[in-house]
Amino acid sequence: MAKTPYYITTAIAYTSGKPHIGNTYEIVLTDAIARFKRYQGFDVRFQTGTDEHGQKIEEKAAAAGVTPKQFVDGVAREIRRIWDLMNVSYDKFIRTTDEDHEKQVQKIFKKLYEQGDIYKGSYEGMYCTPCESFWTPSQLKDGKCPDCGREVKPAKEEAYFFRMSKYADRLLQYYDEHPAFITPLSRKNEMVNNFLKPGLQDLCVSRTSFKWGIPVDFDPKHVVYVWLDALTNYITGLGYDADGNSGELFKKYWPADVHVIGKDIIRFHTIYWPIFLMALGLPLPKQVFGHPWLLMGGDKMSKSRGNVIYADELVNIFGVDAVRYFVLNDMPFDGDGNITWELINDRINSDLANTYGNLVSRTAAMALRYFGGELRDAGAAEPVDGELKEMAEALCGKVTAKMDEFKISDALGEIFSFLRRCNKYIDETAPWALAKDEAKKDRLSTVLYNLSESILIATSLLQPFLPATAEKVFAQFGAKQREYAKLGKFGLLKNGTKVSPAETHLFERRNYKDVEAAYEALHAEAAKAQKTESAPKKASHAPAYPAEISIDDFGKVRMQVGVVIASEKVEKSDKLLKNTVRLGNETRTVVSGIAKFYTPEQMVGKRVIVVTNLKPAKLRGILSEGMILCAEDADGNLCLVSPESDIADGSGIY
Repeated sequence: MAKTPYYITTAIAYTSGKPHIGNTYEIVLTDAIARFKRYQGFDVRFQTGTDEHGQKIEEKAAAAGVTPKQFVDGVAREIRRIWDLMNVSYDKFIRTTDEDHEKQVQKIFKKLYEQGDIYKGSYEGMYCTPCESFWTPSQLKDGKCPDCGREVKPAKEEAYFFRMSKYADRLLQYYDEHPAFITPLSRKNEMVNNFLKPGLQDLCVSRTSFKWGIPVDFDPKHVVYVWLDALTNYITGLGYDADGNSGELFKKYWPADVHVIGKDIIRFHTIYWPIFLMALGLPLPKQVFGHPWLLMGGDKMSKSRGNVIYADELVNIFGVDAVRYFVLNDMPFDGDGNITWELINDRINSDLANTYGNLVSRTAAMALRYFGGELRDAGAAEPVDGELKEMAEALCGKVTAKMDEFKISDALGEIFSFLRRCNKYIDETAPWALAKDEAKKDRLSTVLYNLSESILIATSLLQPFLPATAEKVFAQFGAKQREYAKLGKFGLLKNGTKVSPAETHLFERRNYKDVEAAYEALHAEAAKAQKTESAPKKASHAPAYPAEISIDDFGKVRMQVGVVIASEKVEKSDKLLKNTVRLGNETRTVVSGIAKFYTPEQMVGKRVIVVTNLKPAKLRGILSEGMILCAEDADGNLCLVSPESDIADGSGIY
């Protein structure tokens, strides 16, 4: 029997810089939904990617002294690294600079123009560069952008416009006929009352004041404006063809089941995007889920505020699954969540280390101690078992109901409520007391079987949220993830299944002072690694090199010519620069202690020599994937080692 297709997407991340944990929450949230749907038996297609055009990118690239394409290549690579670090199971990572996407955007623009939905005019208004949005004076809030609160500038230019008002009534009707289209409901009310009922203005869909965008092929001084470019990724990534020759993926998966996006871009996805689709004659997505924000100590994360936390920093200390759990558990369905280092530590201690990890550890240890690890239902049931079994058999239905509503935190709450019941069951049955009486051996065996079966049911449902942890538990208990359809029946664990000892605790319980120390240790490690990477300050302090080495020793070091395509200072460091280096067909991040000698602007475009088989090291939370070679004299003056001529980057040093 064919599986039911299920298409889920994130908003594509804007390539202006490294995503912080608030940005990363969305990809983890979507991954949890996608994994749960796969577990249910759906044929899931999960798409994410990067949004890479626009004036903001053009300006950032110019400031860095690189081309816009070089700039977005480096940032897109960093975004994908973070997504992969968080164990995200996407099927497609689309970039809006992909050739097939750009070609289809041009076709879509032309199609809409030829059928009269797009027309040429001119625009005069206030423009917000960070939001890539035009505003009328009446729309401004205290003279600033109503979305981000930043300064706006007057702008006037020739542009193409989309006739939004033509489709407004049809969109309102669609809202009425599909009440679940926008979720939560508060987001729908905002769109209707603030944008549709007052009357939709026609939308600017091209620009002439910058060049970094997809050219309008029949009027090349124009580039396609961001939203018509970015939003169409959801169909171009499936092989949509505006000429009517769409591929099998598009026919199979469109319309999307859900677009998972941040609440700040709900307007674009529930007004502009549906209207674009109506104009193209395509079905609308079934649902748009506008999730809330993850705040840092109650404030929106911002580099300018200095309150940004990055996912890889958290992972360095707590681990991937612990970070996944926190952001999924502590984000309400319809209200902003809050994160601090202390909050995440407290949550991991209470839920993951105590409630879950301790339950698994105690159960496995008792099975090993009393029965050599063998699990067996000896049939010695007592009334106290009934409530545990009933709760276990009802768990899947409760979790599924919450997941169907995208109430992820509530779904996890159901699982951990059951895990707490399991811990209470240990206290009620007191296995350590049963073990003292040989006549109660069967009862002890039954209790440990019931606990193990409960752990496997709960862990099967936790797998979409904590995938790596779940695999460890399955391996320890000699079992596999329980089939979704069989979760409603207790007692399917085979008698004779063997539990094995755990190599480590699932989650480490930490005192917050230890977390602070661990964070400081990361800084110390970075400083130590930097000393290793940099040459000594004085020739007299040079390390004691071997008197001679063999050609085989030298051959172990791989060096290549690289070109620095982007560079920036590392936060909270006066020594480190984070450099993006192109090495032929690949790009790497290399952190170097040269900030006192070179500015980021001076670094961009330089040809350097890079040791490319050096073991990667974490420097201030950044994974450095090589070492840029420098020379240093006795007075501590430093300079880069560069090739004499413009030999191709990626070339080897022999």
